Parts: sequence; structure tokens; C-alpha cells
Amino acid sequence: MAYPLNIYGFPQAILHLDANAFFASVEQATNPHLKGKPVVVGKERGIVTAVSYEGKALGIKRGMTIVEVQRKFPEAIVLESDYEKYSLFSMRMFEILRRLLPVVEEYSIDEAFADLTGMRRYLHKSYEEIGNSVKEAIKAELGITVSIGISLTKVLAKIASDYQKPDGLTLISGREIHHYLKELPIEEVWGIGPQTSALCHKLGIHTALEFASAPEAFIKKHFNKPIYEIWLELRGIPVFPVINSHRETYKSISKALSFKPTEDRDFLLAQLSFNLERACLKARAYGLYAQRVIVFLKDEEFIVHGEEILLPYPSAYPQEILPYLTRTFQSLAGRRSRFRQVGVVLTDFTHQRKIQQNLFGRPISLERAKKVPVLYEAIDKINYKYGRTTLVHGVSLPVTKERPLKKGSSLRIPLLKVTLE
Repeated sequence: MAYPLNIYGFPQAILHLDANAFFASVEQATNPHLKGKPVVVGKERGIVTAVSYEGKALGIKRGMTIVEVQRKFPEAIVLESDYEKYSLFSMRMFEILRRLLPVVEEYSIDEAFADLTGMRRYLHKSYEEIGNSVKEAIKAELGITVSIGISLTKVLAKIASDYQKPDGLTLISGREIHHYLKELPIEEVWGIGPQTSALCHKLGIHTALEFASAPEAFIKKHFNKPIYEIWLELRGIPVFPVINSHRETYKSISKALSFKPTEDRDFLLAQLSFNLERACLKARAYGLYAQRVIVFLKDEEFIVHGEEILLPYPSAYPQEILPYLTRTFQSLAGRRSRFRQVGVVLTDFTHQRKIQQNLFGRPISLERAKKVPVLYEAIDKINYKYGRTTLVHGVSLPVTKERPLKKGSSLRIPLLKVTLE
């Protein structure tokens, strides 16, 4: 069966959202001092994982070594990655998208698809107005920009979102497909890898339009089914549906930090506490409460020592877990002298925080337990706005001392002591 290019306007519509320079943009959104400056993320890995558009304008690219960036671009502000913060921004971005549109597929931490078919009449807006509503809501609530593409299929929508960056909005109707494909290199089409693009070049196909215009028999002869499906999508014939899905839960959440072998017990406990704070932050973001905590230490000979803690009631709050973690750490650390890594795993999750009076152990203050979530709600709001280490528990202070405040980094106000009356 021959498939002509879809020459109709919008019999169906798919939206693709792509957050612009996501990690770097989040850093700029949470720190006003970074706005308009070349921001580079990836210091802890030694390789650039994200760069702001100001940095891209200088010539900084992903994959460059941090040493090379610092040598060639001394004005660049190099930061460590803060994946907990990026995850929270991602979750909020998708929440905004779902608030506006019913069918949303999370494709990656900074990308999503949405099905707009039938939404014009329901929302009393054109597709362009719907796209602008999404962009404006995300910019107003999160302080970051996104580029949006709207077209008949997923592949075309992704081409559209790439067309104008940053902060762009592009619509490709059936009548305009050929305009956007004629100059697009075949290797830049979503789903076309190096092997397929090399084969296309050997067959005399260099652009997306040349590929989309090839006869069906030719495509089936030289390419497999997935590439044939991309050929259909490029012609405006939808094959890949938008799957209404998002990550709702985790089986476990683990956080670990490595460093040079040390016997400094205060430093080790601080690293462990900081891991706990990071893990609990992520658990709270998903409304999860851990019933078990696994603590592990790796010594200088790479031998791992661990113990499991069964909590008296489900929790996602470091203040409630820290006493158990501290005792477990002291037991584990007494077996060896020097360690190179510490880690925490939260697991056995529940969505409900059930607190029962302990009949045989230390009495649990129900009133005090009720105040803990209120306290951390305030802490999370501050850390969300100013950075994850703005407020930390006193036991984590040696970690912040190891990472001194630098120009352009978030303000840190250590939480030395918390007392709930």
C-alpha cells in the first residue's frame, strides 16, 4: 500500500516539550546570581553534562572536560550536579503539563509528549495558544524556559521542538511537512542512528525529505520495521502513540558518596547524614515513607560492611531516622579504621505514615511526630528555592565545610539544632 505525504492540516496533533539546557537552567532559576552567565554543570564527573545558552555562545559543549573549560573559558561558572533538585523541577514541570493536558508521556527528565487531539474545542484554544499556555505556565512557576513542537506525529513534533531554541514554539501541519524536512540531515531525525544514517548516505539519501519521499517498496527492501515506522511518521502517519505514564513510585532509593580513604569519624558520619537527607528528600517528593533503612560503609580494601534498620514506623524525615543511623554507623565504623565510601538505602516503602504507640520500647510522642512533617515542609520549600544545602542538619556540617561557598553558589544557612516542643 502506498502512503502519500499527509497533506491535511491537523487531523491529529502531538505536542513535544523539551526543557532548554535543563540542568543549567535549573541552577540559574534557583540562584539569581547565575542568570545571564555561562553556567557549566558536571564538575564532580570532570565532564560537561549541561551548559547554559550563554556558555554555548562562548563555544562550550557537552562532553568537554572540565579542565579544558576552565582553561579556555575562565569566566565560566562550573557547578556540581544536583540531581535531587533537577528531579524535583522535572516532577513539577510534568505536574504543570498534566494540569493543562490530560494525556502526558514522560519521555526523559526534561522531555515529554502530550496528545492534543480533540483539545482545541475542549479548551477553546488553537494549538498555538495551547503551546503558549504551557510555556508561560512553566516559565512563571519554575523560572525556566521550554521549547515546544506540535505536529501530526511524535517524530515530527520532536523535529518541530528542535527548530527554534531556546524558548521556541513551532507548529508543523500536514501541508508544511516538506518545508521542515528538506534541509534536515537524515542523521538528525529522532530514531535514526549512525548505522542507519550511513546506509542512507550509501543509498543516496541525505535529507529527511529524501527519506520520506522514497517509495514504500524501497524502504521495506533496505530497512527494518522500526525504520519503516519512522518513515511513516515523517509522512504524517502516526505510529507511535502517546502513552499516558509517569513514575509514581520506587522500590528503593539509594544515595552514596565516595572520597579518599579517611578515619575521620565526624566526616564519615556527616557524609552518611547528608546521604540520608538527599534520599529522604526524594522520598518525600514522591509521597513515600520507608520502613527499612540499609546503611553501608566501604573500607579502603573495597570491602562493604552493612546493617539493616527496621524503623518503628514509616518515615521520610531525617530527624526521626538519624538516631538509628548514628548508632548503626558507630557499630559498623568500629570494625575498620579507614573508609572510602558511605551510603544509605531507603526501601520497603508505603504511601501512608502510620504511627503506633510502642508498648515495650521508648514512648512515641504523637504530638511531636505530627509536627515533623510541618517542619520539613518548610525546609523543603527553602531548599527547593535556594539549593539543597541551604538548610542542613548539624551532623551534616562537615560536608558543607568540605564544599566551601563559592561565588555564584547557593547561600547555605546550616540548621544547627531542631527542637520540637
